[in-house]
Amino acid sequence: MIDHVRPAQLSAWFAAAPEGSQPLVLDVREPWELQTASVSADGFELVAIPMGELPARLAELEPARQAQRPIACLCHHGARSLRVASFLQHHGFEHLANITGGIDAWSRESDPAVPRY
Repeated sequence: MIDHVRPAQLSAWFAAAPEGSQPLVLDVREPWELQTASVSADGFELVAIPMGELPARLAELEPARQAQRPIACLCHHGARSLRVASFLQHHGFEHLANITGGIDAWSRESDPAVPRY
């Protein structure tokens, strides 16, 4: 199952994760988008893999799958990240969320210092 979590709810979603598992935010935006606006890792690990590169780089996330780490997927508005969460679910990942509204909502709800584009 893929949860839909607003940026303001992300800490609570991570808190519900299995004890001892470090949460992961998977940013699937393109490099130019990361240069334009990025989040700061605060209480979670941040990994950036563009959506188009994910099939070839899936092994990089294998330790997270094995450890049953919660993974929240992030993009600009939430469409790409939902597709990535579905892809990960198909490949055996279980604790998944789509950050609904993406980094745009992150800027509006959690950190106004993050530029909107």
